[in-house]
Amino acid sequence: MAILAMAGSMPLLAQPAEHHGGEANLVLPDLNSATFLGGIGGRTLLMGGLVVCVFGLLFGLIFYTKLKNLPVHKSMLEVSELIYETCKTYLTTQGKFLMILECFIGVIILFYFGYLQAMPLYKVIIILLFSLVGIGGSYGVAAFGIRVNTFANSRTSFASLRGKPFPCYDIPLQAGMSIGMMLISVELLLMLFILLFVPGELAGSCFIGFAIGESLGAAALRVAGGIFTKIADIGADLMKIVFKIKEDDVRNPGVIADCTGDNAGDSVGPSADGFETYGVTGVALISFILLGINEKVAGPTYATIQVQLLVWIFVMRVMMMIASGVSYFINHGIAKARYENVDKMNYETPLTTLVWLTSILSIVLTYIVSYMMVPELKGDTSLWWKLATVISCGTLAGALIPEFVKVFTSTESRHVREVVISSKEGGASLNILSGLIAGNFSAYWLGFAMLGLMGIAYGVSLLGLASLMMAPAVFALGLVAFGFLGMGPVTIAVDSYGPVTDNAQSVYELSMIESIPGIEKEIEKDFGFKPNFEVAKDNLEENDGAGNTFKATAKPVLIGTAVVGATTMIFSIIVALTNGLDPSLVGNLSILHTPFFFGLIAGGAVIYWFTGASCQAVSTGAYRAVEFIKDNIKLESTEKASVEDSKKVVEICTKYAQKGMFNIFLVVFFSTLAFAFIEEYFFIGYLISIAIFGLYQAIFMANAGGAWDNAKKIVETEMKAKGTELHAACVVGDTVGDPFKDTSSVALNPIIKFTTLFGLLAVELAVSMRKSDPSSPLSHILAVIFFLISTVFVYRSFYGMRIEGK
Repeated sequence: MAILAMAGSMPLLAQPAEHHGGEANLVLPDLNSATFLGGIGGRTLLMGGLVVCVFGLLFGLIFYTKLKNLPVHKSMLEVSELIYETCKTYLTTQGKFLMILECFIGVIILFYFGYLQAMPLYKVIIILLFSLVGIGGSYGVAAFGIRVNTFANSRTSFASLRGKPFPCYDIPLQAGMSIGMMLISVELLLMLFILLFVPGELAGSCFIGFAIGESLGAAALRVAGGIFTKIADIGADLMKIVFKIKEDDVRNPGVIADCTGDNAGDSVGPSADGFETYGVTGVALISFILLGINEKVAGPTYATIQVQLLVWIFVMRVMMMIASGVSYFINHGIAKARYENVDKMNYETPLTTLVWLTSILSIVLTYIVSYMMVPELKGDTSLWWKLATVISCGTLAGALIPEFVKVFTSTESRHVREVVISSKEGGASLNILSGLIAGNFSAYWLGFAMLGLMGIAYGVSLLGLASLMMAPAVFALGLVAFGFLGMGPVTIAVDSYGPVTDNAQSVYELSMIESIPGIEKEIEKDFGFKPNFEVAKDNLEENDGAGNTFKATAKPVLIGTAVVGATTMIFSIIVALTNGLDPSLVGNLSILHTPFFFGLIAGGAVIYWFTGASCQAVSTGAYRAVEFIKDNIKLESTEKASVEDSKKVVEICTKYAQKGMFNIFLVVFFSTLAFAFIEEYFFIGYLISIAIFGLYQAIFMANAGGAWDNAKKIVETEMKAKGTELHAACVVGDTVGDPFKDTSSVALNPIIKFTTLFGLLAVELAVSMRKSDPSSPLSHILAVIFFLISTVFVYRSFYGMRIEGK
């Protein structure tokens, strides 16, 4: 198809291109052309940011080493290392798969920039290299996250034997902060490297290549990881109903795969997703500043204003990273003083305190640093607090949205209690219905919470920003997305808390530590304390409920960032297509222009296909996993399931994760090309539609799944009703919620951003072809061909994946 497109646009090769690569050809101004803090050049100031990033990396590595050196019994260590080995195998397989997907994107990059735009070869190579850097970044932080979490799971499990709840909270949070600081530091380091050391005329190429690469990496790892983890989870959970066995029964060969999935889906996916979200939001704002602030709007000093805002947003990121670190240590001191010696604690309380403490400290510092950095912009001495207010709307959302999520997913939630109560008499039917109700209600409240904060940002954008830039409201929304992830290390930390707490329970059971002869004396001799097995199990289970809640709270933050950030990227496309917002062309962005309206309808269709296709991959894979487990589980024995059987379940999960991801990627890839080639305003309508439909679909599915998950947790920990009909009903609800919350909903975030980023290239490619020969039907012919290819893979995503008998 790329060859066909190339052939159709060969006449362009003999003439100068009218478009010049959009964001890829944006030129960064000299960062030292503006001074800050009494005469410090912008470039010099950002060099200090590199130092902070290095400290952030050291923070992550120190915590990594600290976790590795924590005491752990060899029986638990063996289990966590087996989990890590299976995780490594999965990640290696995914790395090879990513390179295949990169080939598709590489062909488009080579063709568009190399042939159509006639860019110099070295510049095209730079875009390709930085797309690989983006993929490598997503992949690298995911690999680091797996290693840290598989250290922390066994150490948490062993620490629980002391009978105190505090270590069960403290160790997973240390692991999360290690990952969060490492992730944000690497991302910021790479972006600062481009800003500071890449020549200005090449920076646009580097940023667009980097953003596409990390977006592709996040999409693949998030979707495939989400499919993998829920195949394994459902396969292991259903055995509790089928054979009436306990959770994490050592005879169940699906348990190791479930533990691997906790990391593949709940660690690899979120790490790659957070890395990409943080980076793409930054690239979108950089693009806006360079496109939206120009001489026509801002006057002859526009380049100085560009530098002032570019340096300001990166100083904000550095400041918020410092605020996250400081908040962690303050919160750790408070939590330790309050909970270190107690016998019971509410695990959610110190996590909530950390989120709010970081948000408040970040907001206070945002105003202080903004006043110091940009006390005056184009003669206006009031814009500093207006910009700070807009960012603070996003930072506040990062703390406020989790509170709304907890209303629908926490073990203390009335909605979750409703799921439990309805299950007592109505069984699985009313359990599922109550969870769907919770998800739908949550979409209403979270939607209006986001709307309210964005509305405040919009209102502030009307107070003078129009003198600096075109479409100031779009910039304000981009800053809100920026603020969402401002306290990135903490957001990632509380999200990563969940997979550690989940794995810690499994490690405890799989170690069979209670049945080891003389274990109490051994632990007392080697580690200096007497183990309390019953209290340990209770603490681990209760802590897992908190982990479930905070995994749920991070999901809407990431999807909200994707949607709001996508708005800024869509603006870049609109500016290019309307020749700088020419009113005669802007009128096409209306339902009065029928192709735009059709694009809105197409976007909704694709979102619902995606959620169906991702759930279908889970359903078929889980069927095959259950089939294998039922045939191979040895209930008459007390021995652990064999490593070979466990690896076979991992193999089944990996197979269907990759099959599902491959179908999904090709549908998204060819649909993006098809809709861009149909008509550019159709495509903009499509992008807007997938963002809006995706937002509400993701919130609904994530919170419905969270409600089902913690309803089961209440039955297990609070009601001590494992093995009952009530428990069976809640397990059924939980298995329905698994692909809702951990596959479809979370993967919509990178899918939306990848489509928007790739669409930047696709739509310019299509427009260039049409402008070369307006009378030629070639672009529409290609649109039909691309669409037909996409429908083949839509068909395969169900009929090629559906459950069939042997």
